[in-house]
Amino acid sequence: MYAVIKTGGKQYRVQAGEKIKIEQIPADVGSQIVLDEVLMVGTGETVTIGKPLVAGAQVSATVVSQGRADKVRIFKMRRRKHYQKRQGHRQNYTEIQIGAITA
Repeated sequence: MYAVIKTGGKQYRVQAGEKIKIEQIPADVGSQIVLDEVLMVGTGETVTIGKPLVAGAQVSATVVSQGRADKVRIFKMRRRKHYQKRQGHRQNYTEIQIGAITA
């Protein structure tokens, strides 16, 4: 069984037992969370697509860790114009382990 969930402005295809990194959510490590924005649920050959959400479907997950991703370096330059700009960014994330998918 799998589901497509929406969180943090992104969509993820998840299965039970899987670990994924999502946009940071305010939750403590080890706590249980419920993701109720389920866009699609699939079991074998049957697929249920929501309009826009699947009614009554939810995904339970456990927060494994909070962290920051690797640094992304941004470098902008205009040749012959004496312009250079350096910038860095580290995105915060929450790593979760998917538990049960109920539909």
